[in-house]
Amino acid sequence: MSDFCFAVNNSRNKNVTDINVKGGMERPACILEELKQFVVSEAPPTAYCVPDFISEDEESYLLQQVYRSPKTKWTQLSGRRLQNWGGLPHPKGMLGERLPDWLQTYCEKISSLGTFSGKTANHVLVNEYKPGEGIMPHEDGPLYHPTVTTISLGSHTLLDFYTPLSSTEGAAPQTAESRFLFSLLVRPRSLLILQDEMYQRLLHGIQGREQDTLTEKVVNLSAAGAQLGEELNRGTRVSLTIRHVPKVIKTKLMLGKR
Repeated sequence: MSDFCFAVNNSRNKNVTDINVKGGMERPACILEELKQFVVSEAPPTAYCVPDFISEDEESYLLQQVYRSPKTKWTQLSGRRLQNWGGLPHPKGMLGERLPDWLQTYCEKISSLGTFSGKTANHVLVNEYKPGEGIMPHEDGPLYHPTVTTISLGSHTLLDFYTPLSSTEGAAPQTAESRFLFSLLVRPRSLLILQDEMYQRLLHGIQGREQDTLTEKVVNLSAAGAQLGEELNRGTRVSLTIRHVPKVIKTKLMLGKR
């Protein structure tokens, strides 16, 4: 198992946690014990919010790589645009594509924490959210290992969580507002890991706002170094959503079948 150490330094009167992963390519079969200090205890199982997972220099480097990518890598959607790396997940299997080195480095780093049960992440979605943009409540679905990890760049956001739609006949009309449960404050340079009920049962989304007012519904205020009632203006946020797709079709096998 890889060694996993936390070096805590003081910077600008805050604790900055640098995560250094050492060792070979072996992947732990479960989340490392040291990571459990970052569990959000006020949320259902299981959310980990790791502050300052990357440095400001790494953040600048990753943003440069994102915006240096070919224009053809961008897909414009309603409320955001994205880049897809690693292949297109499909029920019959993802035709795997080699990740660029700048993404592979962080896939390996996150996988070394035991996030994917001994497997290495092989798929990355790069999402860009400008102020006022968001994404409807959704689930990530069964094509992925039941863990999603996200590195945030550039700006904070509030990630909102919802109960799924009820299938009970005769139930009152359900709105996103009536199904809303709580939010997590996601800081730039942080790593967010969602597993268990947080991944498999609850929906998550981002409301399209330019400013967030922090209420008691934000359950990780203290851990995120924020205060009740604080108002935060959103900037442009880029997220790296890093996952493992278990079912992959090898390119060589495809080419060999005529």
